[in-house]
Parts: sequence; C-alpha cells; structure tokens
Amino acid sequence: MQLKSACGALLKMGFLGGGKTAQAMAQGFISAGLVDGKNLRASFSPQDEANMVVFRGLGAQTFTENLPVVQDSQVVFITVKPWIVPLVLDSVKSISGGKLFISVAMGLKLADLEQSLVPEARVIRVMPNIPTLVRAGAAVFVRGEKATEQDCTLTQTLFESVGTCDEVTEALIDPITALSGSGPGYVFTMIEAMADGAVKMGLSRDLAYKLAAQTVMGAGKMVRETGIHPGQLKDDVASPGGSTIHGLSFLEKNAFRYIVAGAIEAATNRCREFSTEK
Repeated sequence: MQLKSACGALLKMGFLGGGKTAQAMAQGFISAGLVDGKNLRASFSPQDEANMVVFRGLGAQTFTENLPVVQDSQVVFITVKPWIVPLVLDSVKSISGGKLFISVAMGLKLADLEQSLVPEARVIRVMPNIPTLVRAGAAVFVRGEKATEQDCTLTQTLFESVGTCDEVTEALIDPITALSGSGPGYVFTMIEAMADGAVKMGLSRDLAYKLAAQTVMGAGKMVRETGIHPGQLKDDVASPGGSTIHGLSFLEKNAFRYIVAGAIEAATNRCREFSTEK
C-alpha cells in the first residue's frame, strides 16, 4: 500500500527508447502494481517493430516520435543508447519543463543531461541492471541539482519494487556500473561454466543449469541475509581434505579472484573512457 501511495496506478510514465532495459523496468513496475500498462508511452525508431510489439503487449502506446511521449508523461525514462541521448533530448527540450527525467544512459553525467534540457527540468541518474525484469535488480541513483525529495522518493520506490535501490554520489557510478550493471553478464558466464563442468561429469544439461543457478542465488541470499563475511561462509563449507577445498584450490591456482576483480577494473575503465569519448 505504501508503494502504491507513492506512485499510484495513475502515474503516467514514458520511455525514450524501448529496448531490453526499458522493457525490464516497465514489466517490473507493472508486476509490482506501481503503474498501469495503459499509462505507459514509449518511442522507437520506425524500424524497431519487434520492441514496439513488446510494449504494445504491456498495454502501452508506442510512437516513432519523442514529443508525444514526453508531453503526456510525468516521469520520463531516458533509455536510448548513450550516443543518441543528445539528439533525443534536443527533440524534447522545448517541453521538458516540469518533468522528471530518469536517465539510465552509461557515461552521461548529470551536468550533461541537465544542460540538454530546460532549467526547470528535474533529472535523476540511475544505474539499474537486467534482473529488474524478475524483480531482483540492483540499482543506485544520483540526484540532479533540481531533483526534489519527492522525486528521489519516487525513484527509490520504483526501483525498490523491483529489487534494491541506494542513493550514491556520481563519482561511484562507473565502478557500480562495472559491478552490478555488468555483473549479471559475469554471473551468467559463471553459471554456464559451472553447468558445463557438471555436464562433463555426467549431469543432464537441464539439471546442471537448474542447480548452478539455484546455488548462485542461494549463496547470494546467504551473504545478504546473514551478514556473515563471504570469506567466513566459504571457510564454513570448505572441510579439511574435502571436495570444496580442492575445487577452491583449483580456482586459486588459476587466479580466479584476480580475474574477477580485473573484470570489474576493466569495465570501470571502459565506463570512464566512454565519458571522455562522447
């Protein structure tokens, strides 16, 4: 009830771009009961028929122009590719006053977004991730200069309905993008690798994927809910001379920690490079 009072079924929400990220958020918000599909609007390139069909299936109105989306929305999500954002915002700048814009575009800082809109526009920058689609996302947000407390409450309410959401400083956005934004890609790869190993040892493919995915989900839940350090949890399951410690030893010999930490660093550096390339 508290979530619905903060957002309301009558909240009018627009998406400038309707790709996978936008779909994950829209479906998540609808599933959480925070918005009605008929109050969604989204814009697309004329060739993007496949994604239009997805949004229409949610009950949303779809357009090949950006103005109708912003004009009839209270909250506008900027969900196009980063290099397209300046063109898109320029096309709606004249009617951006009084609207809340929530950007998920990588590498575009609040100052850049605010300069692309009229001074009366409010902007919040969010980094969500793809598990938002199953209401298990991990998001952070940074408030813009004109964003109000109500805007921040609304943003946090929306994203907490589909996972977790924390407020951070903008300086942390790049490493957070590398960790939780890109992180599902690393975990999907690990699940696939764990399942491949199990199939090699005789398990069926379906059972291997099921057990690997459940193992990752359960381990993550233990870290979150027990508050016990992951190293201690690891030690608790690594019996002397047992299978787990032998598996861990193999990971250590092949620099598992270094590789995973290095992936975060590489992704962070790419985010920073992108910010300077635009």
